[in-house]
Amino acid sequence: MATLNKIVAVIDDDESIARAIKRLLRSVAIKAESFSSGEEFLGTLSLTSGWPACVILDYELPGIDGLELQRRFAPTGMPIIFVTAHDDPAVREKALASGAAGYLEKPFDGTILINTIELALGVT
Repeated sequence: MATLNKIVAVIDDDESIARAIKRLLRSVAIKAESFSSGEEFLGTLSLTSGWPACVILDYELPGIDGLELQRRFAPTGMPIIFVTAHDDPAVREKALASGAAGYLEKPFDGTILINTIELALGVT
């Protein structure tokens, strides 16, 4: 795998899941920052000029849900990968139809997540 010099944002209200994803990404030299809500993520974006290369996003979040965040970022072309315990085919279909680069259910296979990120970013 090629090293990514950009940050991947992990947005999940379950701190243990966010930590696990960050550890997994670090193990393959991908830098990541985690956020516990969509509002926290949006607030951080307004304070910095840097945008993440990709967003790993839970569907069920307090406040703004994952589909709403995806809708807001659709015009940017930023790859969004859902990692969620929400097993609703309608939500999956909507996320993918709206341009999600992937939709993985928890618990997920780390190799599949890494491969999905690499495909979304064109890194091989």
